[in-house]
Amino acid sequence: MVTVVFGGTGGIGRAIAENFLSTGHKVAILSRTANKLDEAQSYFAEKYSKTSILGLPCDIVNESAVQDSFKTIEAQLGPINVLVNAAGINENSLLIKSNTSSIKSMLDTNLIGPIVTCKHSLKFMLPRKNGCIINIGSVVGVKGNVGQSGYSASKSGLIGFTKSLAKEVGSRGIRVNLIAPGFITTDMTKGENEAKMVEMSLLKRIGVPQDVAMAAQMLSKSNYITGAVIYVDGGLHLNF
Repeated sequence: MVTVVFGGTGGIGRAIAENFLSTGHKVAILSRTANKLDEAQSYFAEKYSKTSILGLPCDIVNESAVQDSFKTIEAQLGPINVLVNAAGINENSLLIKSNTSSIKSMLDTNLIGPIVTCKHSLKFMLPRKNGCIINIGSVVGVKGNVGQSGYSASKSGLIGFTKSLAKEVGSRGIRVNLIAPGFITTDMTKGENEAKMVEMSLLKRIGVPQDVAMAAQMLSKSNYITGAVIYVDGGLHLNF
């Protein structure tokens, strides 16, 4: 089994990559940050197997680079079974104070990027009538949040895209789902009010990247789930 993880060098993406490696998958991790890519690839190769991990530099907003990456993965690791879109950026700001270029950057990375990766992965999955696509969204994309209008728009759009694509390719044996994490301990949540996050969680704790990784593993194995939004938020969406 071959899994491709865009944004696989840190936080949620890295945890997902390691989870799949630990269950015997070959994994390709892609990142636009060279030093993080080198470190993650070395770590995984030493802990698992050099033949099980492939690190590739790739900016998710560069379509030709995405297309070339899929060709390389298929040639070096084999047929792609699972695609995970975990690359994402965020910049908190009230809309009136937001930089329009920053909003466009979030939309490009968080929404257009996954659309592009899905498009090119389907060129390999459709002929085989088999595949699993997992998009990483956010509870903010469902509920909205003050100071995150641009980020929320990108993640909300990803939900609509996921559901529409699930309808397009379900008859060809390809499942498309989205995980909506809540507060997860990553670089993106640094500086947030931890006490407030814990209080809003029904489980009274902040999530860890492994919580999301386990959900991704579940979706990869569940052959009768598609078009779903899976909350991994400790019940946050009920309090938000």
